[in-house]
This record gives sequence, C-alpha cells and structure tokens, in this order.
Amino acid sequence: MPVVNIQITRDGATAAQKSAVIAGVTDVLVKVLNKDPATTFVIIQEVDTDDWGHAGKSVTQLRADAEGKR
Repeated sequence: MPVVNIQITRDGATAAQKSAVIAGVTDVLVKVLNKDPATTFVIIQEVDTDDWGHAGKSVTQLRADAEGKR
C-alpha cells in the first residue's frame, strides 16, 4: 500500500491540476513498481508560503526579494 505525500505551496494550484498530479503519480507507481491503484494513496498538502522556508527565509520573503531584483 504505497502512500505518497506531496507538499506544495498554497498559491493557486487548481482542483484540476491536483487531480492530474494524483492521477499521474498513481500511474507512475502502477507502471514502474506494478502497484495496485486501488491501494495507492496520494496526499497533497498545501503549505502557506510564510510557513515554508529555504536558506533562512520564508518563500514569501524569497519571492519578494526576487521581485525586487527585477
């Protein structure tokens, strides 16, 4: 029973896009690892950009910094 947990920033992924990700990940597990799609779970967690950090800054800050450099 594979469980795949995908974390993305909460900034506009549509229900259709998330559905496509779930279907695509399930398909990869079926094709590559011969997993049963009936027992394959894909979880998408959306994280606010203030709560996701890299290199000592939040994604919100990193994006603001990048926008300021343009």
